[in-house]
Amino acid sequence: MPIKRSLSDRITDGINLFLLLLLSLVMLFPFYYITAVSFSSFQEFMNTDLLLFPKRWVLDAYRFIFESKEFIRSIGVTVFITIVGSIVSLLLTSTMAFALIRKLWGQRFYLFLVLFTFIFGAGMIPTYLVVKATGLIDSYWSLIIPDAISAFNLIVMRQFFLSIPEELHEAAVIDGANDLQIYTRVILPLSKPALAAFGLFYAVGQWNTYFTAILYLNDPTKWTVQVILRQIVILDDTTNTLASAAREAARSAHLPPPETIQMAAIILATIPILIVYPFLQKHFAKGVMLGSVKG
Repeated sequence: MPIKRSLSDRITDGINLFLLLLLSLVMLFPFYYITAVSFSSFQEFMNTDLLLFPKRWVLDAYRFIFESKEFIRSIGVTVFITIVGSIVSLLLTSTMAFALIRKLWGQRFYLFLVLFTFIFGAGMIPTYLVVKATGLIDSYWSLIIPDAISAFNLIVMRQFFLSIPEELHEAAVIDGANDLQIYTRVILPLSKPALAAFGLFYAVGQWNTYFTAILYLNDPTKWTVQVILRQIVILDDTTNTLASAAREAARSAHLPPPETIQMAAIILATIPILIVYPFLQKHFAKGVMLGSVKG
């Protein structure tokens, strides 16, 4: 029998729904505005103070960007760093978290070293000197290895591994499994929700990296898409950053407004990571015991 809701409950639900919708509109409006400007024509953009819905949707800004070898190359670099960096981070984080739940000599000391990084960090200059001393300057690995393990993610993943019943470990040992087999055949299959969640966290971090790329990558041909985006949007250096497209546009005397190019670049740099999220969202709510029941 359905529970009858009082008038005050319905009013409260209505107010909450209205506030949530209002908050959603406030959050989505900047993204919509950027999209509208990126598809606007030169004349309409110059003659409209607040462009909300272009009368004529054009692809000039996107055509300009896709003609740029620099932007396309930066997308490829970012995809490579995101995929490889996420795999390396997940591998190192999960293996270390697994080691910290086993009976390991000096386990408390190693755990203390991890927790120590929550309070004290090396800083930018010492980290740069270490990266330089290891020969990683101007290498893609300089964006992957220094930040491969997040101490917070490591601690949370360790707690996730601790929630797996000890009986499963003991059963695997009785069957003759070693630590590597327990890790690959027991821990990882039951940790798909955690791996999906932390994989997304690492992927978003790698996709959005730009400060370390500015520090460690001196070759502009190795820049990530976020560095290119910084050059275009913040430094307003569209012509030099997207030189190949600018030369082509100069020949045809058809250069889109810098503002529309900036907005289009923001859209193209944001969409890929938004596409990945829905495929991993379904794993977030799954618990470790649900995974063990499904086998």
